Amino acid sequence: MTRHLTLFAVAFVSLALVLPVRAAGPDAAEVKAGVDRAVAFLKTRQNEDGSFAPQLGGPGVTALVVAGLMRHGVGPEEPMVAKAMAFLEKQVHPEGGVRSERLANYVTCVAMMAFKEGNKNGKYDAILASGAKFLKSLQGDPGDESATKFGGVGYSGKERPDVSNTHFFVEALIASGVSKDDPAIKNALKFVSRSQNLPGETNDRPFAKKTSDDDRGGVVYNPSDGDDPKNRNLTPAGGLRSAGSMTYAGLKSFLYAGLSKDDPRVKAAVDWIARHYTLDENPGAGGAGLYYYYVLFAKAMDALGQDEFESKKGKHDWRKDLFAALTKRQGKDGGWINENRAFMENTPELATAYAVLALSYCRPTK
Repeated sequence: MTRHLTLFAVAFVSLALVLPVRAAGPDAAEVKAGVDRAVAFLKTRQNEDGSFAPQLGGPGVTALVVAGLMRHGVGPEEPMVAKAMAFLEKQVHPEGGVRSERLANYVTCVAMMAFKEGNKNGKYDAILASGAKFLKSLQGDPGDESATKFGGVGYSGKERPDVSNTHFFVEALIASGVSKDDPAIKNALKFVSRSQNLPGETNDRPFAKKTSDDDRGGVVYNPSDGDDPKNRNLTPAGGLRSAGSMTYAGLKSFLYAGLSKDDPRVKAAVDWIARHYTLDENPGAGGAGLYYYYVLFAKAMDALGQDEFESKKGKHDWRKDLFAALTKRQGKDGGWINENRAFMENTPELATAYAVLALSYCRPTK
C-alpha cells in the first residue's frame, strides 16, 4: 500500500512539473487585439506635427499616448511614435521643462515618462537629467517642515500643492534616475503622508484626527482642504473624505519611494483599497476621472507585486478585472471616451491614452 502511494505521489509531482504554470492576468492575445485596435484608432487622431490633442495642456496627451504604446512594444522607430517623440523633443525648454503655460509639473512629468520609455542607448539621458532639475525647482524651497504644504507640488509649482501632481512628480524623478533617498522625494513623501487619513506620527494634521472608520487609510486630494470649513470634501465630523484615485496614487508613491509593505502607511492604504475595491467606478467620484483612476489602479497594483489582491469580498486577479473593465468600454472604432466630462476624459485621445497605458499593466505574468 505504501509503495503504491509513493508511486502515485511521484507521478503527481511529475505531472505537475510538465503542466504549464497558469499565468495571472488575461490572455495575451486578447490584450494584443485590444491594443492593436487602439493603435489603429490613434493613427487617425494624430496631427501632422506628431501631436495628439494639443489643446489639452499642450504636449501632455502626446506623452501619455507614446508612453503607453512603447510599453506595449511599439518601438520608437515606428512612424507614429517617431513623429510624436520628435514633437515632444521640440517642446523641451532650455531650462529642462516641457512647454506648458499652466501645467508645467504635470506636462513635464508625463513627458519624462515618455522619454524614459524611449531612452534607447542613452538618447534622452540629458533631457531626463535636465527635466529632473526643472521639476525640483517647482517643488521650491522646502521652507517650514511643519507647514501642511511642505514637500508638495502643484500644477505649475506656484499654486497650492496636491497629491495628483505630487505623485506624478515622484514617479518622474524616479524614472529619471533620481535616488529614492533624494531630499526632493523624501519631502514629497512627507506631503503624501500628511494627505493620508491615518492619524499619528506621519500625519498630525487636525483633519486626520477626525477621520471616520470608512475613510481611514485612504488619501485625500489636498490636505489643506481641512483648513476650509466650507470645503465640499469635509465630513460632518470635520475630517476629509478619502478619494479612490488619490489612494492608489498615494500607495504608488509610498512604494515607488521605497517604503516596505510592512510600513503602516502602506498597510493602511492597502486596507482601504481592500474595503473599496472596484473597477465599476472611481470610488468617491463615480464616473469622473475613471480612466485616470484605471492608470493609478494599474500602477499601484503592479508596484504592490501581487498577482492576486484580496479584498473584503474575496480574491481578485486584478489584471483580469482591469482588462475586463477596459474591454467592455472600448468603442467600435478602437478608442475610449468617458461620457462624464470631468477632467476632460470626454476627449477620446486622452481617455484612449489612459486606457492603453493601463492595459500595459494587464499583460499576463508567468
